[in-house]
Amino acid sequence: MKIQEYHNFEEKEIRNLYVSVGWKNYTDRPNMLLMAYKNSLCILGAYEEDKLIGIIRVVGDSASIVFIQDILVLPKYQHQGIGTALVKEIMNRYRSVYQIQLMTDNTKKTIAFYKSLGFFTADDVACCAFLKM
Repeated sequence: MKIQEYHNFEEKEIRNLYVSVGWKNYTDRPNMLLMAYKNSLCILGAYEEDKLIGIIRVVGDSASIVFIQDILVLPKYQHQGIGTALVKEIMNRYRSVYQIQLMTDNTKKTIAFYKSLGFFTADDVACCAFLKM
């Protein structure tokens, strides 16, 4: 498995990733997905040979904040350290940024995954998050 920057938006392979994990918000809005990718700060792909098997997409200003917007790994390749490798690569690239944030499902599995990488919940630092959709 190799990780490299993802530069050329290939709708079919990206759509395949989102469909495989059930993220319909983007697949139901292909124009939003395209614009999200075009306006991202950084996108990294995980590849097995030439096949895209995972992706991480971040937005932010590269100084005070980087927000991990999407991290997806094809189900067949999950639990093999690919997601961990993608997050660690982002953490390494943006190690001098004040905050690396993300929002995810509130499940024991996801909380354990991100805590294992050094993240903590907003509650842990007496903060809360707000969202408007």
